[in-house]
Amino acid sequence: MRTFRLALAQVNPTVGDIAGNTKIVLERIEQARDNKADLVAFPELMLTGYPPEDLLMKPSFIRDNQAALEKVVAAARGITVITGFVDGGSDAIYNAAAVAHDSQLVGTYHKVFLPNYGVFDEMRYFKPGSVCPIYTINGVGVGVNICEDIWYPEGPVSVQRDAAAKVIVNINGSPFHAGKCADREQMLANRASDNGLYIGYVNMVGGQDELVFDGASVILDGHGTPLARAAQFQEEMLVADLDVDLDFPRRVHAPRSQAVTGTEHFEVSTYKDIERPPIASHVTEPLDDIGEVYQALVLGTRDYVQKNGFSKALISLSGGIDSSLTCVVAVDALGAENVEGITMPSRYSSDGSVSDSEDMVKILGIKMRTLPIESVHGAMEGALDPFFKGTEPNIAEQNIQARIRGNLLMAVSNKFGWLVLTTGNKSEIAMGYSTLYGDMAGGFAVIKDVPKTLVYKLCEWRNTHGEPASPIPQNVITKPPSAELKPDQRDDDDLPPYDLLDKVLEAYVEEDRSYEEMLGMGFEAAVVERVMRSVDRN
Repeated sequence: MRTFRLALAQVNPTVGDIAGNTKIVLERIEQARDNKADLVAFPELMLTGYPPEDLLMKPSFIRDNQAALEKVVAAARGITVITGFVDGGSDAIYNAAAVAHDSQLVGTYHKVFLPNYGVFDEMRYFKPGSVCPIYTINGVGVGVNICEDIWYPEGPVSVQRDAAAKVIVNINGSPFHAGKCADREQMLANRASDNGLYIGYVNMVGGQDELVFDGASVILDGHGTPLARAAQFQEEMLVADLDVDLDFPRRVHAPRSQAVTGTEHFEVSTYKDIERPPIASHVTEPLDDIGEVYQALVLGTRDYVQKNGFSKALISLSGGIDSSLTCVVAVDALGAENVEGITMPSRYSSDGSVSDSEDMVKILGIKMRTLPIESVHGAMEGALDPFFKGTEPNIAEQNIQARIRGNLLMAVSNKFGWLVLTTGNKSEIAMGYSTLYGDMAGGFAVIKDVPKTLVYKLCEWRNTHGEPASPIPQNVITKPPSAELKPDQRDDDDLPPYDLLDKVLEAYVEEDRSYEEMLGMGFEAAVVERVMRSVDRN
């Protein structure tokens, strides 16, 4: 039996850190060589980090990434290395994959399909490729392509299969969203079984601003069955032996896309019968729906804090569910020793809110300082009295408290260099139920894309997974949510109930439903109009 040993380096690059990313590649090449791999593949734009965005406008950045590639090529001794980089120069640049072997650059692939939707803006920077080469590596035909290319049935995979590829290596910077991992692997399974070939899909992990990359790299056989799967949100070297004497039936013959103009063939290395014991591959089970969102929050928070050069995070703890979840995520991301809490009670804060925060920080083992705001609140009211005298109290008086807290938090952050993590959830932010220069003040909004109903599910999930166990007091989860900016205040005094609000927000924001469509879904006109008006305004 002829085997082809494929290694996928699921790693965490940093945008702009070409030297650091190159160091990762060189270290993982050694690891793959120790594993006697025939080929090791790294993620999309590995040397620059993904997405490099306007760094690509700097010629020196392009040159530096190409100089780094020379180091990678030199390190490819006795092994084939595929890594993402930026090819080209002053006239045009390409999202590219370099193929190196025995310290020689033997080929370069240019990404054909450039995504330009959602979070992607690749057409702004790159020119598309059109040629889909095949590389014979250890006697096996290997097709290389990049991320979006594999999503098109008529794209490079089909063309490379026509040109006798038995293995496809697809390198990726594929960002996470809820449910994407399962959808993506189903697509890969279809592509493998449609074309009757092996697919090695390598994805990066890590956070980059608002994006999180979940990994979940996978190697599939020609039936679409996983032979090996890496964990989500963790770095890992995934290795599997492929029986290249097996022939898999091809189910579909897709017409060639007009975006592909042809193929090329490169002889890299002939077959050698390498003595190596079989390697034990593993197929890691994916996280459940809530668990993967929680781990995405943890990884996104960790990387945002650390990649931006901060060592500690600062959180305002109100005793509410949003600040509690944010705090626990931060502790899981950074360690208890790197999270600082401040509680800033006002005349409207309930005793339970303060005690709930105290209970939580004891379980987590973090420091929490108390900074009452009553004296500052009174001084602000006195200063504003000439302007406000004779008027009815409204939201302006409530927002004073939030802005006092925001100022105090930023003062502490400025003094000690700690990054403030804000605690607003997606439902509140969408409806404008937050205070500019108040609870919106900070460096990173951990749960800004988490609806309120999901906040509750995440808290319940974390209380049954991980250490320390049950860090969020049950009273935090069961008590009615309140901003506590006026007597006896509850969120549902000012907003539709969250179980209703989140459904309407999902329909309007996520699904782009029209007013008429939402009425047809059974939502009341007044609620729909209010949500649409608030979202559009905010």
